[in-house]
Amino acid sequence: MNRHDVIVRVAAPADAHYSYIITSEMEASAAARGTGIAKRSPEYIEKKMHEGKSVIAVTKAGVWVGFCYIETWGHGAYVANSGLIVAPEYRQTGVAKAIKERVFALSREKYPAAKIFGLTTGLAVMKINSGLGYKPVTYSELTQDDEFWNGCRSCVNYDILMSKQRKNCLCTAMLFDPNARVEPTETRKFFNENRLGLDRLLRFKRWKFLQHLFETQE
Repeated sequence: MNRHDVIVRVAAPADAHYSYIITSEMEASAAARGTGIAKRSPEYIEKKMHEGKSVIAVTKAGVWVGFCYIETWGHGAYVANSGLIVAPEYRQTGVAKAIKERVFALSREKYPAAKIFGLTTGLAVMKINSGLGYKPVTYSELTQDDEFWNGCRSCVNYDILMSKQRKNCLCTAMLFDPNARVEPTETRKFFNENRLGLDRLLRFKRWKFLQHLFETQE
């Protein structure tokens, strides 16, 4: 696939017809990974498009390629760039990075004072986040808004999250704090120096998940 044929832009109300393919791909991707993702309805995706709080990637011919949206918590004190999804044929082409960079810039434009955070199980997303200035943090540094955590109810790992009193789960938390900003070059250095450790952390979380499943089936 030709990455240069892809346009990454802020989604508009006219993009609503893509909502069903977006949510279907989100669900299929989560099932393939087996790690879970909070489900979103087509109506929710369309709402984000109408609010100007999402970024979409499409080809010049109008074929959907990728998507990500913004959520706010704590009256705008926290922002999450959520639901990143890329069509299978466009993965590993740089599209995901382009979408993340655009939605991050959109978040900074709309909420310049907000802390931007994310939860992910993917090492590739962690690397992209690191390049944008995110740092790995504990769950206690994220928003404690119940509405945010209730969004995890549809995730297959929700029982693990709740058994840990929302202090830990399989996802790794990352945070960009504009008031304590670390330059992207420094965070890239941090990621490179700690890549092996982060990879081990992800493997350990997956192991704990399998252990939890085994225990619940006994």
